[in-house]
Amino acid sequence: MNQDRTAAIRERLDAAFAPESLEIVDDSRRHAGHVGAADGRGHFKVRIVSKRFTALGRVERHRLVYEALGTLMQTDIHALQVTALSPDQL
Repeated sequence: MNQDRTAAIRERLDAAFAPESLEIVDDSRRHAGHVGAADGRGHFKVRIVSKRFTALGRVERHRLVYEALGTLMQTDIHALQVTALSPDQL
């Protein structure tokens, strides 16, 4: 199930940002039994590098990531740690 979630996250972020780099870590096992994860949604870490983030602040970058993930935030993702960078920040 979480492999499907990871693939869905990757698909949406690839489509929205054409990233130069995209790493997705499924951290759900570390949160098994966590009250917030009781509904079955997962915990993920995303590190994405894209030109779309150039000249944008951290909050705006995060908003764009959440927007790209859309309904996955309500159906599949309980917690998401985002690191969104522009290529010039590497």
